[in-house]
Amino acid sequence: MPQIPQTLHELTVGQLSARSGAAVSALHFYEAKGLIASRRTSGNQRRYSRDTLRRVAFVRAAQRVGIPLATIRDALAELPEERTPNRDDWARLSEAWRSELDERISQLGRLRDHLTDCIGCGCLSLENCVLSNPNDISGDRIMGSRLMPERRQTDCR
Repeated sequence: MPQIPQTLHELTVGQLSARSGAAVSALHFYEAKGLIASRRTSGNQRRYSRDTLRRVAFVRAAQRVGIPLATIRDALAELPEERTPNRDDWARLSEAWRSELDERISQLGRLRDHLTDCIGCGCLSLENCVLSNPNDISGDRIMGSRLMPERRQTDCR
């Protein structure tokens, strides 16, 4: 890993990529989504402040546990401008995200359990399938195993 002198206060996208382990394309994507920011030089090159390394690490850690980018962006937006997330921020945010993750884990467990039943019957019927029609939400609107509502036939003379 290339060493960056402590006196260097800004990083190029290549340096940020090398230090963070994130691909340059991912860094551009994060910037487009408002997760990180850069300034442009007179030659229109991106320059990132050193604290962007911590923001990228924060984003990548949150992504690894399944937090959507929009949620991560909202969390970062709550921090004072230019401040990077610290240990206390991570503890507070991860506690808030815990219930969301627990619900997703529970939902995945239910899907896994019903997947075997669905594959066993092989029908994928909207009438009975807990995957295609959870809680029979389509049962009040249509009959049978149609994913799309019926279209009116037009006469093509």
